[in-house]
Amino acid sequence: MTVEILVPSFGESVKEGVIVRWFKKSGEYVRSDEDLLEIETDKATNAIPAPASGRLQITVPEGRKVLIGAVVGQIDESAPAPATLASPLPSAPTSVPSPPLPSPLAVPEGAPPAPAPTGKSIASATTSMSDGAGSPPLSPAARVLVAERQLDPRTITPSGRGGVVVKEDVLAHLAPATTPAAPPPTSVPHTVRQKMSPIRQRIAERLMASQQHTATLTTFNEADMSAVMELRQRFKERFQQKHGVNLGFMPFFVRACVEALKAFPVVNARIDGDEIVYQNFYNISVAVASDKGLFVPVLKNCDQLSFAEIEKGIADLAARARDGKIKPDDLADGTFTITNGGVFGSLMSTPILNPPQSAILGMHAINKRPVVVNDQIVIRPMMYLALSYDHRLIDGREAVQFLVRVKEFIENPGLALLDL
Repeated sequence: MTVEILVPSFGESVKEGVIVRWFKKSGEYVRSDEDLLEIETDKATNAIPAPASGRLQITVPEGRKVLIGAVVGQIDESAPAPATLASPLPSAPTSVPSPPLPSPLAVPEGAPPAPAPTGKSIASATTSMSDGAGSPPLSPAARVLVAERQLDPRTITPSGRGGVVVKEDVLAHLAPATTPAAPPPTSVPHTVRQKMSPIRQRIAERLMASQQHTATLTTFNEADMSAVMELRQRFKERFQQKHGVNLGFMPFFVRACVEALKAFPVVNARIDGDEIVYQNFYNISVAVASDKGLFVPVLKNCDQLSFAEIEKGIADLAARARDGKIKPDDLADGTFTITNGGVFGSLMSTPILNPPQSAILGMHAINKRPVVVNDQIVIRPMMYLALSYDHRLIDGREAVQFLVRVKEFIENPGLALLDL
């Protein structure tokens, strides 16, 4: 019996995707539920498991666009399993960073696809890493690079949290051996063309739509971070011991924004046609940078979460975004966005709205600056805050008062604890 391999649904708004890679080649035997191929949509990258066990026949190669429900291959269940597959193969990693995709227009119809690492090679490398004495743990992206280059992970210096080898560690390990000699000046290309990934195309479309269909205005303020920094310094060890996660700045800003949104509900609202939709829930979108571009996953019901739950939730969303495991539901139903350019050193910026949301808060770098306190010039750790908002819905008075409220909670973090 032949079983068709179909492109599954990834949510109502997703209509198509691109086959990034096949983990197996045509003619190879596959097992039911092992990761078979990877499809990138405009929202996330998804690993598709094999619907049955048998011999694989690929009908749509890597790099091609496919519609939801399309048949991309078949599995012949009547084919006998090879004797070497006595035990199940480990699944191929689901978070492999995608290589540059070839343009479908540049590949003649019927041309064979470019070779990709097979599930067999990845599985064998994974087995050797897990069996080797003293082997450090590997991130999914690092595991694939190690398998492709047939490296010994024990020779790679880890830099990830908990001694994990990440992709950058593997690339740094390879750099001395793989960096070619500089070619003659006449052979250096002046331009390189690379097709935009579906995710990058979607990001570009949303940013342009935001600029074209909203009346965006930005207001600024600054916050003295002394109280938050002193509180973190006093309790960070106890917080880590009790909750198993570091106490960062983001929970303070999430809590401050929730309280400010309660005070000014229009900032949490959105425009739908000629109606204003007031949203009595507080789903905070948090901008996360990844190898594939900017993701804005959503932390749901933040008004019901503790500081530890906020910190853990953001850490989980950020890790899944970087590992390519974000699902469409993780990006849906946000009501307000926070973006932190300060982690990259940004001193000040004007964030772009994340439609259909009506406002976004930009955090920035903390720098010591002279400020006046009680008529005295003192040095304080200061952060510039930027609130971009849709002026069609939010008036300047409300935007300024909202930002002042956020500043007030950051400079007096006890207000949120005392419900003041």
